[in-house]
Amino acid sequence: MNESLKELLDLLDLEQIELDIFRGRSPEERIQRVFGGQVAAQALVAAGRTVPSGRDVHSLHAYFIRPGDPSIPIVYNVERVRDGRSFTTRRVVAVQHGKAIFTMSASFHAPEPGVEHQAAVRPVVPDPETLPTFQDRMHELVGDDPQWKDWLSKPRPVDARYASPLTFEALKDPGLRSPETNVWFRCDAELPDDPLLHVVLAAYASDFTLVDTILLAHGLSWGASNIMGASLDHAMWFHRPFRADDWLLYAQESPWSGGARGLARGQMFTASGDLVVSVVQEAMIREIQR
Repeated sequence: MNESLKELLDLLDLEQIELDIFRGRSPEERIQRVFGGQVAAQALVAAGRTVPSGRDVHSLHAYFIRPGDPSIPIVYNVERVRDGRSFTTRRVVAVQHGKAIFTMSASFHAPEPGVEHQAAVRPVVPDPETLPTFQDRMHELVGDDPQWKDWLSKPRPVDARYASPLTFEALKDPGLRSPETNVWFRCDAELPDDPLLHVVLAAYASDFTLVDTILLAHGLSWGASNIMGASLDHAMWFHRPFRADDWLLYAQESPWSGGARGLARGQMFTASGDLVVSVVQEAMIREIQR
C-alpha cells in the first residue's frame, strides 16, 4: 500500500469528539480549498458511524456551500433524522469557522429481496491493465515542463486509467471534444472488508473526473484555460455491493451546460459489467476575465 493511500485511509478515520460529532482533517498540501470528494467521503463516514450494523448506504444527496479551508479541521455534526424498520436516515453538516461549508442527507437500508433488472450496459473499452496510468499519460503530453513536474510526481491513492481523451488533449485537438469520458479506477492495495469503506472510497473518487465531461465538450482544461469551477451539489445511488480495490469503470457524460453551470452524470460498473453506482452532479463553470 502506497503512502498516499495510507494517508487517505487515515483521513477517513475521523475523530469522535462527542456523541454524533466528529472531526476530520485535510492533507498537508498547499491547496486553496478542500477537495470536494474528501468532504463527501468524511461526511459519509460520520453518518455511517451512527447507523446500526447491517444497514448499508444506498443513497446520498449533498450540497457544497462554501470552500473548505484545508489549514483547519472540519467538524461534522450528524442529525439522526429517522431509524425505521428498514431504512435509516441521517443528515450531516460540515462546519468550519462557525459556518456550514457542506450538507449531506444519506439513507441506509437493511438488505432485503426484490425484483431485479439492469438496463445500463457497460461501455466497451480497453482493459485497464492495457492502459497507461494518468501520470504516464500526462507526462507524454507535458514532458518535463516544470509547471506540471511536482504535481505529476506526487503519489495518488487511486489508480486512474483513462479509456478516452483527457481534457488536456481535447484542448489541443478539436476532434477529441465530446461530453463523454470513461475512466477505470481502483485503490491499488487490498482493503479491509468493511462495506462502508468501499462505498466511501467510491464517493471520494466520484468527484475527481465528473466535471471534466463538461470541459471536454468545449475544449477547456483545468490549469490551461481561463476558467474556475466548483461542485455545487452531488448525488449518488449505491445499487449493490462492490469493492474499491477491484477495477471499476466510471462512464461519465454531460447532457447540458449553460448559465455558468453544467450537469454531469456517471455510472460505475464492475469489470464483469454489473452497474453498482449512479452519480449526478451540477458544477459551476465560470470564465475568468483577464
